[in-house]
Amino acid sequence: MSVTSTRKLRNPEQTRVDLLSAAYAEILETGFQAASLERILAKTSVSKGALYHHFGTKQELGLAVVEDVIAPQLAERWFRPLAEADDPVACLGQILDEKIEAADENLIRYGCPLNNLIQEMSPLDEQFRQGLQRILEQWISTIRSALARGQANASVRPDIVPGEAALFIVAAIEGCVGLGKNAQSVESYQTCLRQLQRFIRSLAG
Repeated sequence: MSVTSTRKLRNPEQTRVDLLSAAYAEILETGFQAASLERILAKTSVSKGALYHHFGTKQELGLAVVEDVIAPQLAERWFRPLAEADDPVACLGQILDEKIEAADENLIRYGCPLNNLIQEMSPLDEQFRQGLQRILEQWISTIRSALARGQANASVRPDIVPGEAALFIVAAIEGCVGLGKNAQSVESYQTCLRQLQRFIRSLAG
């Protein structure tokens, strides 16, 4: 089947998904400012006209990546497990175990897409900053709520302040990724997360 035929058969929803997937990969590899719409289109069978039908500007495409790709990734990895957890300390420890086990050279090479965009775009674009901040606030809020539930069922120490602990945990996670990326060291990243695990275990009731 020709590219032209493929374009004719493509539905708008799938076109949008393909564009977001290609844009996410491009932004992860190059950063937003250096991201090329031509390279994004080359990774898909989408025409330039279809791109601009879905996203009027490169900024719109980037903001959609934040909202529709990065935010759902965090929801799947962090928000849903913690929302369902009776023991947030155990849940956080398991999530970090998985991150330590899954750490590889690609993670260290490219880092965290959320953290990358915070560093690159927050000083430059207020819409990006606000979109990224909403994700951070949801992440912190999710951990805070989980720790508060843990205090209610005595699985978390009563003397901690859930919001402060949650803020520190998110900051530490992002810091571990940034440290490992800059050092280009999986071991540094894993060591940092293990130290964070020790802090989280200290929260147990």
